[in-house]
Amino acid sequence: MSFKSPRRPQFFYTTAPLPCPYVPGRTERKVVTEVSGAEAEALHDRLSRAGFRRSHNIAYAPVCPGCKACVPIRIPVAAFTQERGHRRIMRANADLHGYEAEPRATAEQFQLFQRYQQARHTDGDMATMSFYDYRAMVEDTPIDTTIIEFREPDGRLVGACLTDKLSDGLSAVYSYFLPEMERRSLGSFTILWLIEHARALGLPYIYLGYWVPDSPKMAYKARYRPSEILQGGAWRRLEPEDFTLDRAPGHRQSVSA
Repeated sequence: MSFKSPRRPQFFYTTAPLPCPYVPGRTERKVVTEVSGAEAEALHDRLSRAGFRRSHNIAYAPVCPGCKACVPIRIPVAAFTQERGHRRIMRANADLHGYEAEPRATAEQFQLFQRYQQARHTDGDMATMSFYDYRAMVEDTPIDTTIIEFREPDGRLVGACLTDKLSDGLSAVYSYFLPEMERRSLGSFTILWLIEHARALGLPYIYLGYWVPDSPKMAYKARYRPSEILQGGAWRRLEPEDFTLDRAPGHRQSVSA
């Protein structure tokens, strides 16, 4: 006779309030939980579908009192079609080679990461990360994670995206690229590449994290149509009226997994 060991309880904790990194004058709080052990993959799948994101072995979601600015968003791969601007971006980057690499931090990646931070996010915490911090971000993962690298024909690394594999899609954890290549629109190209990669793998969704309409740094995530947002515990199609929704106090993010 065999006995099944009892399932380990999952504990969730709320962080202390901090200034919001996206919307000035607001306070950020998160609910966090550890993702580890034999059930890490299945737990991460459930949490991702519930609007959580991953950092190292921690999954988190916003639970900011009186604010609903952060909206989980994903792209349904089968329904997505490239618009004229997307096709232009793909043509502009047709010479780049994108491929999956093991989640191992390299000096080459870190140099690119630093250039990106210094140009785009000088006021953020990541701008002061050391190589050891970067290595932890890349390598401390309890699930199936890769780094998508984008290289020119001569082998020069111009972009990268830390990417988690889920049972129902790909989750773009963090992307960075050469900031001086603005004409290439490498950030948009990364998302378009991931969509086509997920399509080739037969995966239905690209998870982009949080759409924050009030933040110039995060509003771009709604440019890929159709998109789906998580509201009231259910995913639904992003509609034009969602861009004018009242995001004033009175909302609390659902965190059930």
